[in-house]
Amino acid sequence: MNRGKSNNFLRIKACIFDAYGTLFDFNSAVDLCSKDIGDKSEELSNIWRQKQIQYTWLRSMMNKYADFWQVTGDALDYAMSAVSIKNEPLQKKLMQLYKELEIFPEVNEVLNNIKNENLKIAILSNGTQEMLFNAINHSNLNRLIDMVISVDEIGVYKPSPKVYQLAINKLKLNPEEICFISSNAWDAHGASSFGFKVIWINRYQLPHEKIPTEPDKIISSLLPITNILGLETHV
Repeated sequence: MNRGKSNNFLRIKACIFDAYGTLFDFNSAVDLCSKDIGDKSEELSNIWRQKQIQYTWLRSMMNKYADFWQVTGDALDYAMSAVSIKNEPLQKKLMQLYKELEIFPEVNEVLNNIKNENLKIAILSNGTQEMLFNAINHSNLNRLIDMVISVDEIGVYKPSPKVYQLAINKLKLNPEEICFISSNAWDAHGASSFGFKVIWINRYQLPHEKIPTEPDKIISSLLPITNILGLETHV
C-alpha cells in the first residue's frame, strides 16, 4: 500500500459508505417511470425522499421502529397523495424499482481503488439487509463490499450514535480508523460527532448545516476520495 503523507486520513483502515444517495441514486426509481408520472416526477421523488428520512427520525424519537422497507412504502404512499396520483400498479412498480436502484457513475472506479489498497469497505445503512443485498447484486458490487451493516440489528435509525457504534463493534476498529462517507449532511454530522473521519458528498450543492461538528472534507462526488485517502489510482 502506498499511502500519501500529506493528509489527516493516514490511520484509516476501513471506509464505510452510506447507501442511499451516496452509492445508490434514490431518484433512479422515479426516473425510470417518468413517462408514466409526467411533469410531477421531480416533485414526487423529492417528497418521497423527504418523507422517508422524516419517518426514520420520527420513528426513532417515538420508539416506534419499523424497518426501512415499510418506511419507504409509507413515504411513497404519502408522496403520491401529495401530488394527487392514485395509481396502484405504478406504486408497486416504484417499490420494486427501489430494490434495483442505479449506482452513481463513479462508484465502481472509487470502490476499486479503495479495494486495491486493501482497505475494508462496508455499507452502514438504514436499509434492510434484503434491500441492500438486492441493490448490491443488481449493480454487481458484491466483490467490492466486505460487510453490509443494517440498523435493523438494533431497531433505531441514523444519526443515533448507537448506529455508528454498531459499525465499530462489527469492524472492531477505533472511530479514528474509519472514514465514513455520506451524501446526507445530517448523517455526515452524526458520524463526525461520533468520532469518525468524515467525507460529505455534497452532490446537490446544498448549504452547510447549522448544527454542531463538521465533516473533515466536503466534495461534490466520490471521485476525489482516492486523493483524500492518499491512494494510488488503478485504471
